[in-house]
Amino acid sequence: MDKIPMTRAGATALEAELKTLKSEERPAIIQAIAEARELGDLKENAEYHSAREKQGFIEGRIKELEGVLGLAEVIDPKTLSGAIKFGATVTVVDEETDEEKTWQIVGEHEANIDAGLLNVRSPIARALIGKEEGDSVEVRTPGGQKDYEVLKIVYV
Repeated sequence: MDKIPMTRAGATALEAELKTLKSEERPAIIQAIAEARELGDLKENAEYHSAREKQGFIEGRIKELEGVLGLAEVIDPKTLSGAIKFGATVTVVDEETDEEKTWQIVGEHEANIDAGLLNVRSPIARALIGKEEGDSVEVRTPGGQKDYEVLKIVYV
């Protein structure tokens, strides 16, 4: 299996989620199932079926997080420099609208475009990788072609 690139912050967030699922969510759902069983007939017990469904989701998420963390290759952006690569925080300007945007290129399991965390496999990140400050980048997105100029590259 291939390693999954991830920043330290992303790995820490997934580890915290895993800990919460195992130490809080799992025991709570086990208790909810036990209480629902005490209500009697399980065939028509909505609380029981809801709790079992939630338990399945929790167990599935625990397995997914354990798998991702087991394959994680934590990369510290502070040790990097130069052209854009994984972990870089990049400020670009849209050449058409002059709108500035700042993204950090991160692994797919920690990506959140609303928080400025750009999936390394996204079209924009793939177009940015290898570029330097001052370079122009053409990106074909689902919303059409975008042209950006790289203003700043920071590794934090």
